[in-house]
Amino acid sequence: MIGSLRLRRVIVRQASEEDVAALAELRDIGAGGLAAYAGWIASHAGTHLPFVADIDGRVVGSAWLHVAERVPGNGSMERWYGDVQSVMVREEYRGTGVGRALMEAILDEARTRGLLHVTVHSGRRAVDFYLRTGFSHHRQLLLWEPVGAQGVQQPLDADDADVAARVVDAEQGM
Repeated sequence: MIGSLRLRRVIVRQASEEDVAALAELRDIGAGGLAAYAGWIASHAGTHLPFVADIDGRVVGSAWLHVAERVPGNGSMERWYGDVQSVMVREEYRGTGVGRALMEAILDEARTRGLLHVTVHSGRRAVDFYLRTGFSHHRQLLLWEPVGAQGVQQPLDADDADVAARVVDAEQGM
């Protein structure tokens, strides 16, 4: 059956209001949360662009492009970037090219919008998939996560703050 799925035509498009229930299902959001989810999608329509993969009229996958603006600088007042979020493909359609088709659509949108770069935060199992679709590991991308008993990052002590200030100064050529 998987081989026959490769022969079917995958249509990837930006999602519409008619796709909200399918998007919710892919995110494990039940009927009780559907109205709130639809409201969230509507209120974030300018920054969170959902794409769906459709085979024979059925949504079999989705991916989101979060579009955000960086602070002006480096001679440019407009510095937009993207982040791929919530890529989901129904289990029976995995390995058939649906995920790749979704990523091609997302990256085409990023090119059309002139985004500076696109990031993705991946689970371990999907890293190779993103590498095959054109992403690469980047030495300058750093991650901060809250730690501690209450999930709150501990404040910098004086030595840490001094080191951080020297790093910023060095980066700015001071």
